[in-house]
Amino acid sequence: MTTAKRGPKPKITDEDLLMQIKNVIATSPFHGEGYRKILAKLRKGTCGAVPVRASRERVLRVMRENGLLSPARSPWRPEMKHDGRITTDVPNIMWGTDMTSTVLCTARNAYIFAVVDHCAQDCIGIHVSDRATRYEAIEPVRKAVEYVYGKCDENIAKGVGLRHDWGSAYVSAYFQDEVESLGLESSPSFVRQPEGNGVAERFFKTLKEQLLWIQSFDTLESLREAVENFVQTYNSCWMVAKHGYLSPTQVREKFILTKAA
Repeated sequence: MTTAKRGPKPKITDEDLLMQIKNVIATSPFHGEGYRKILAKLRKGTCGAVPVRASRERVLRVMRENGLLSPARSPWRPEMKHDGRITTDVPNIMWGTDMTSTVLCTARNAYIFAVVDHCAQDCIGIHVSDRATRYEAIEPVRKAVEYVYGKCDENIAKGVGLRHDWGSAYVSAYFQDEVESLGLESSPSFVRQPEGNGVAERFFKTLKEQLLWIQSFDTLESLREAVENFVQTYNSCWMVAKHGYLSPTQVREKFILTKAA
């Protein structure tokens, strides 16, 4: 039983095609051109060569087998430091905070800061501003502490981690000092691993799909009102698959009842 490829044989052998490819590379005034440009030059017969008809897949294969593909450097990525699971089994073990932006009809930028629980996935702190400073970034954190504990006293949230990225507002001394004074433990996501802050990122994706990308806002006040209304609807109606399609509010209430029992 033969394993030879069926169909008509190509008019040019792989060896001759390789020579043509090397000639195109040698006569080109540029370096590191990809196989698509090499293929185009082969078909056009540039540099005085006879036009060569070869499929894209064949040119790619021949160049790959002979180490002629253009170098591709993948960005450096540190070793994965976590086990791939960022959610928690009970609320108030880890919170995630992040910021996204949108543009008003008046061409002004607006910034939305949020805090989301890594278990219940409810938004427990939201803040809308026309600035993206460290002073604005801490506001949803304070609101989250007050929402969960009823007040915003020193060390009242002791034992709760706060996941954030390496944005300048979050690594600033002011933000870190305020977080520490509330008892929260700063937990920056690993460098070049944004999935570490995936809970907050996922909330913002939902916010964009359900509100920011389908509605426009003339003023910061109208945006703030719409975002706050969305958070209430999200917490009470959005279904969380990992918790059996309960809403974030139902998930938090379930754990509160379990703890009370």
